[in-house]
Amino acid sequence: MGLWQNIKSAFAGNMKQEANTNANSWDGHGFHFSNWADSNFWGSHSQVLRTNEEIFGVISRLANTLSSLPIHEYQNYSETSDEVSELLTGESNPSMSAFQLINQLEVSRNVDGNAYAWIERDNNGLPIHLWPIDPGTVTVKRNIDDNSIWYEVNSDEYHFLVFNTEIIHVKHITPLTGILGISPLDVLRDPLKFQKAVEDFSLNEMDKKDSYIIQYDRSVSPENREAMINDFRRMVSENGGAVVQEKGFQFDRFESRFQPGDLSTTNSITRSRVATAFNVPLSFLSETIEQGNGKSNEQIMAQFVEMTLLPIVKQYESEFNRKLLTRSQRARGFYFKFNVNGLLRGDTAARTEFYQMMIRNGIATSNDLRKLEELPPTDNKNADQLWITGDLYPMDLDIQDRQKKVLSNVASDSSDDDSTTKGGGNSGSNDPNNAKVPNN
Repeated sequence: MGLWQNIKSAFAGNMKQEANTNANSWDGHGFHFSNWADSNFWGSHSQVLRTNEEIFGVISRLANTLSSLPIHEYQNYSETSDEVSELLTGESNPSMSAFQLINQLEVSRNVDGNAYAWIERDNNGLPIHLWPIDPGTVTVKRNIDDNSIWYEVNSDEYHFLVFNTEIIHVKHITPLTGILGISPLDVLRDPLKFQKAVEDFSLNEMDKKDSYIIQYDRSVSPENREAMINDFRRMVSENGGAVVQEKGFQFDRFESRFQPGDLSTTNSITRSRVATAFNVPLSFLSETIEQGNGKSNEQIMAQFVEMTLLPIVKQYESEFNRKLLTRSQRARGFYFKFNVNGLLRGDTAARTEFYQMMIRNGIATSNDLRKLEELPPTDNKNADQLWITGDLYPMDLDIQDRQKKVLSNVASDSSDDDSTTKGGGNSGSNDPNNAKVPNN
């Protein structure tokens, strides 16, 4: 380790993180990020993002969807909050909200294949700021002594080397022997180049004007020939191509053969390849879905969440849990988690059916479901009580015991003055199938 420590010191000097007292600055002790304040962090692929609507559309959807998801800190399934969770829910640094940070990280991940954020810590090692880093300034190094990963950040104005736990690194898939993620834009380089060539050719064909061949008799004098050609040019220019054919002259017209269907086919193929590279449903690129495939909007969204979003979310959660929480905190049950349930709620009818199933089977309480709908919890004494329906029994329960239970439920319902079941059940109903009992 001696040689490696010497190299590290030569690169970074004596790194010591301290809190920055200037709340509006991108500068502080050991870092200087003022030139990043207006950076888009998109590296060498920014031109593609700026000029290709399919790429811009799919990356915008991924980044906006991820950064809009609620994220919370939990301890053993109970929601909690502290200064560290504020970095992911409120303000990530004095110049950036948590939404902006996650949005820029996801854009950078999809454009360059890798996205980085440096964790600024106080003297006690507690994270106090998260700073996004231009991927073009980062070099990932492996220590051959212990196989550990280090990150070197280098540009004309800043230069430091830190251990891997000090950098949030999210990326696309990586080969077994590699560390850096593969950029989808590198995978799509040839299809995008082909699409650009077809678009340029099509635009060139659209700009072409119709051509003409003029035939005339030899008996026509040069003066009349010149006058007729000038009249022909004027008529074509002023009448949208309509000409008057005079005696002694014959015109053959060659129209432009631009076929918009060719361009549409090429765009459709490109959208399919873009959707494949970014692992999103084809409908996300405004491509018409074939009729009869049997997929509803809810099924498409479920496919997107399960096959595309969950792996991305899991990667962010793993980075946040490992690098923002200590081992002691993780051992005590602390963790960060995105909530993707909102994307799977479906329409009102589907949510109502789902919620009824959750309530009637003792899976969720009323307050649990109110939280999913972003409603405040109620103080009703039964709102945190689990319930099960009274029409369900174990298969081995004797028939007489079942009848006794039904009669007991009916008698209990009839004795209520307001004719309601416990917990606000079906009003005025003596149907034993609708009775509910607490799940104690």
